[in-house]
Amino acid sequence: MPNFAQLFEASSKLLQSLTDNKKDPLHIGEAMACWTYLAFVNNIITYEEIGLNTTTDPGVKELYQDGLKMANDHKKQLKKLMQEEGVGMPSSPESKPYSDPSAIPIGTKFTDFELANTININFVAAADMCAAAASQCLRTDLGLMFIKFQTEKLSLGYKAKDLMKQKGWLITPPYYQPPGTPHPEK
Repeated sequence: MPNFAQLFEASSKLLQSLTDNKKDPLHIGEAMACWTYLAFVNNIITYEEIGLNTTTDPGVKELYQDGLKMANDHKKQLKKLMQEEGVGMPSSPESKPYSDPSAIPIGTKFTDFELANTININFVAAADMCAAAASQCLRTDLGLMFIKFQTEKLSLGYKAKDLMKQKGWLITPPYYQPPGTPHPEK
């Protein structure tokens, strides 16, 4: 299976060599896309910290650790770009201190099923935001940054889906049966 990060990196370098318009100022839509995604990431970081404080499942814990690492990386890249471009920063919630998952009473903490499904929804929402942002960008460097973020979020989404399938936690909609198609006997 190809390494998506390596494929993206090679494609990105090729596109950058063909067109480089980093000198253009950000237009208002690009600035808003950066600001909105950073605000989203800031809040997701808090949720991921809470998830790490809640779960005891090794697979869910790994998902949250990977998600937190990625979110912090996206935050760092966005903040650097926004500072260079003079774009104001959204407010950010306080970091959550470490707590012992077994100290949280049952009934007041999320289950591993809930944590896995919610982080997967966050991966999907982030990927959608990045796709919309990339499609609005005129600057190649900015568009590629959002495509990179989208690719990274999608890869974590696939990892989450695999874990959720393995654990029986994947929520799937009913299968579509077009009118008139034969239904298999059960």
